[in-house]
Amino acid sequence: MVTHAAPHMRRPVGARLDEHLPVDHKLSKVYRVGAGLTGLLLVVFGVLGLVHRIGFFDTGGDTVLALNTNGALSVLSICIGALLFYGMVVGGNFASTLNIALGLLFIASGFVNLALLDTGLNFLAFHIPNVLFSFVVGVMLMWFGMYGRVGAGLSHDNPYWRARHPEQAAREDRAAARRALGTRRMPPHP
Repeated sequence: MVTHAAPHMRRPVGARLDEHLPVDHKLSKVYRVGAGLTGLLLVVFGVLGLVHRIGFFDTGGDTVLALNTNGALSVLSICIGALLFYGMVVGGNFASTLNIALGLLFIASGFVNLALLDTGLNFLAFHIPNVLFSFVVGVMLMWFGMYGRVGAGLSHDNPYWRARHPEQAAREDRAAARRALGTRRMPPHP
């Protein structure tokens, strides 16, 4: 006996984040803004760290913008900021996926560096404010990357919902076309 849920059993709901979306889609603006703003923040932080001529692996407590830093963290921040700028330029799914991936890395970095506080392995000179900053930036990047892509309440005109539910989207398109055709054929009311 085949039930309504049988297609989902044969083809599980895929939560792939790289489904096709036109680059000029309005959601791309959100991904670009998120990547650009975060990239700018990281580049400014990194450049200010390098301008202060802090040692590359110095853990002496030098601060920039109320965060501890050293040369290694400054260079790493500039590199990640540049990568986010590249994502901003490319836009579309690439920017969204990049935001999500880097957001996860920032959150993981927060946990790793939290464990390394007060140890000799704290090469990036992290302190608690750096850990909190890493968590905040990670969540912010993930929010920008996932905006309009995931969630139970996506509207049916959302391109990601349509890609995940092609049969239902086709049925809704056919019904909308029939409604539009029916309204054109109706005689005017007296």
